[in-house]
Amino acid sequence: MLPIALNPSAVRIGLAGAGAPALRRLNALRAAGVAPVLFAADAALGAQAGAQSFPPDETALAALHMLYVAGLEAAQHVPLVQAARAAGVLVNVEDVPEFCDFHAVAEIRRGDLLLTVSTGGAAPGLAGVIRRALENLFPPVWAERVAEVAALREGWRAERIPMAEAARRIADHAVARCWLPAPKAD
Repeated sequence: MLPIALNPSAVRIGLAGAGAPALRRLNALRAAGVAPVLFAADAALGAQAGAQSFPPDETALAALHMLYVAGLEAAQHVPLVQAARAAGVLVNVEDVPEFCDFHAVAEIRRGDLLLTVSTGGAAPGLAGVIRRALENLFPPVWAERVAEVAALREGWRAERIPMAEAARRIADHAVARCWLPAPKAD
């Protein structure tokens, strides 16, 4: 597994699907700041603004970098995956690991703080259990905490404080505010 965080403005992402699974994935993508190209295989997804017909043609697939597939039967997703891969598009078919070039992670968003959990597709239910535990450890107030530290960091950058010193100050700040336990010495 290679963990990365992608800038949604730098990649063209598609979503092909139907029903509740596709709508859940659409909502997750939108929460991440992604406006995916939609290929609707049913009326529920087709009702979304800008939805295109299913299946996507070769030109539409070739314009993508990544494609999520949700709520489709094998008869629909197998040829779609083959066509997408032939076009050089990375594919994720929800709940079908053998058709996943990448895996969606369980996530917690707190403003600019993004915590993710992944089992590489091996045990998504366990990733969900861990995500719920982390939600309790990192409540919504963390959005404000991140913004507070970002403002401090910006000031330190303006003062040309070295990165190592800024990191130490951030750690001290988090401990002083009782946000986290003191870090252990390296």
